[in-house]
Amino acid sequence: MRSEVPRERLRFSSNLTMPPERRRRMKLDRRTGAKPKRKPGTRPDWKAGAGPGRPSQKPAPSSQRKPPARPSAAAAAIAVAAAEEERRLRQRNRLTLEEDKPAVERCLEELVFGDVENDEDALLRRLRGPRVQGHEDSGDSEVENEAKGNFPPQKKPVWVDEDDEDEEMVDMMNNRFRKDMMKNASESKLSKDNLKKRLKEEFQHAMGGVPAWAETTKRTTSSDDESEEDEDDLLQRTGNFISTSTSLPRGILKMKNCQPANAERPTVARISSVQFHPGAQIVMVAGLDNAVSLFQVDGKTNPKIQSIYLERFPIFKACFSANGEEVLATSTHSKVLYVYDMLAGKLIPVHQVRGLKEKIVRSFEVSSDGSFLLINGIAGYLHLLAMKTKELIGSMKINGRVAASTFSSDSKKVYASSGDGEVYVWDVNSRKCLNRFVDEGSLYGLSIATSRNGQYVACGSNCGVVNIYNQDSCLQETNPKPIKAIMNLVTGVTSLTFNPTTEILAIASEKMKEAVRLVHLPSCTVFSNFPVVKKKNISHVHTMDFSPRSGYFALGNEKGKALMYRLHHYSDF
Repeated sequence: MRSEVPRERLRFSSNLTMPPERRRRMKLDRRTGAKPKRKPGTRPDWKAGAGPGRPSQKPAPSSQRKPPARPSAAAAAIAVAAAEEERRLRQRNRLTLEEDKPAVERCLEELVFGDVENDEDALLRRLRGPRVQGHEDSGDSEVENEAKGNFPPQKKPVWVDEDDEDEEMVDMMNNRFRKDMMKNASESKLSKDNLKKRLKEEFQHAMGGVPAWAETTKRTTSSDDESEEDEDDLLQRTGNFISTSTSLPRGILKMKNCQPANAERPTVARISSVQFHPGAQIVMVAGLDNAVSLFQVDGKTNPKIQSIYLERFPIFKACFSANGEEVLATSTHSKVLYVYDMLAGKLIPVHQVRGLKEKIVRSFEVSSDGSFLLINGIAGYLHLLAMKTKELIGSMKINGRVAASTFSSDSKKVYASSGDGEVYVWDVNSRKCLNRFVDEGSLYGLSIATSRNGQYVACGSNCGVVNIYNQDSCLQETNPKPIKAIMNLVTGVTSLTFNPTTEILAIASEKMKEAVRLVHLPSCTVFSNFPVVKKKNISHVHTMDFSPRSGYFALGNEKGKALMYRLHHYSDF
């Protein structure tokens, strides 16, 4: 006989075998009287109308679907309250931080950023600045529109001068140089632009066209293309990419023999002057054939620009002015000083200098600042003239005859070598003798030169010795000791020239063939590879000069050739 188990006991035992989560869910369902919920994805197919025996129902059209429920007013109010609470907390934190700052710092922030206690977004808008609103229909992307909006608006000029709009007129009649440029009587006044064009026309007429150094055409390429080309060029070649020292090494001077400067105008007369233009790639050649010629320097053909012929005027010396706008020339047997204006294309003879009683004007020097002209006279006189007016300022006298003279690099002093072996130093402004010293071992001097940097003074004597002095010792001592005595020449030194960088001193004698040397400074040693003795094409040297940046070296000989050499150490003209 089986004993019956109560129903409550059976229910209790079944609950023991049920998982805890399901048991908890069953209790909640009994209390509320609701059915257990299912996930939307686990509903049976028959609820969707796909059960057996039922036709499949199509989904309702989009017009009959209910729109999604909008957030209620309560939710919006909660969001606004949360934002207000966040703003209040930020304000409280900021005030807490402000209390810890000193009063001076708070005042400075208020001056820089303004009063932003109530609205920090105003500070951000002010720092961003105004943005330019674009058209809504533009096809630009959001990033492009934002980039365009970051540009500040263009500002108008604060002040406009009405006189700038008026074209200023230049009087052509009251100026003797401008008067010559008038084409007819109606051009008594020209505007500045027209005058500028007229000056260009006169210069091109004088030069025979536009020289290559005056052309302004430039190759226009983008920076990206240039960088790519540089990279390609770097990768396509091999070699030593380590830069060399900027100072000139001694021993051997790397140089190349170029076409003579006057190859397009050959002559057999002696070349008395060779000089490079101070600001253009031009060389001037003058000689005893009564002509001054200008050539463009390219190292290959050296095309001729212009030649000026002076009738019955064998040129003793020709020289550029400091600004390069004029050429001055003297003759071997005349007291006339010719001035050729390169811009106007006119030759101006100066027949007589007021106060100057010299019968023949031959040797002269031009100061580096372009203010003075120094003429070596007879009986030991040195005449100082104003460069612009060619009028006499004053005269200085030394003992004996004047063998040579030169200006200092700052144009404030004059060095004069006398025939008795002494050197005089004069002050240009006061025209007083500052010092007089004896050139060591010299019987009488023939040449003198000063370096561009104001460091050296070189004196050449009749015995072929060149003494190189420190310029400071020449101003203070009566018997200064030379830094070095160059004894590579055996005849009188008639020419001395420093290069612009004061690294080379060229010395030469016109009394012997091939008597030219290049001295390295500051070692004061002679370069061993110049001149080339086997070729013997230099002959007697009468004049020498270096280009403005030492890229070229030229010398003129008695055979009518202006020999020119390219110095590879210097990259520029």
